[in-house]
Amino acid sequence: MINVLYAMPTTGGGSAQGQGGGNPMSLIFMIIAIFAVMYFLMIRPQQRQKKQHQDMLSQVGKGDKVVTAGGVHGTITGVKDNTVIVKIADNVKVEVNRSSISQIVSSKSSKTTQPQAQAKKTEDKDEESGS
Repeated sequence: MINVLYAMPTTGGGSAQGQGGGNPMSLIFMIIAIFAVMYFLMIRPQQRQKKQHQDMLSQVGKGDKVVTAGGVHGTITGVKDNTVIVKIADNVKVEVNRSSISQIVSSKSSKTTQPQAQAKKTEDKDEESGS
């Protein structure tokens, strides 16, 4: 197998020592291009996701139904600086780190704003049809 590799013809005459020169600016350009692709495909989306998670955690309040990183579903009954108290069953409350909340299933504040927005839309439609 190795003999076959040695028998393969090379380009440029006889020796392979002269090959591999090239422009060093093209190498630098390729490294910068690879870094840019890595930044836009990996680093930037991860930073955006982290910011959204922190914004979500800052809006956590009493009455929100949440899911923890361990998969435990519950309702928040108390909020402290770095921890929240989650009610997971009757007479069962667990104190977990705020950062371990992976998502808010339903927010008490969003429940109050949605009916108000729907009522306003209904009022607007009634006014338009009544005019």
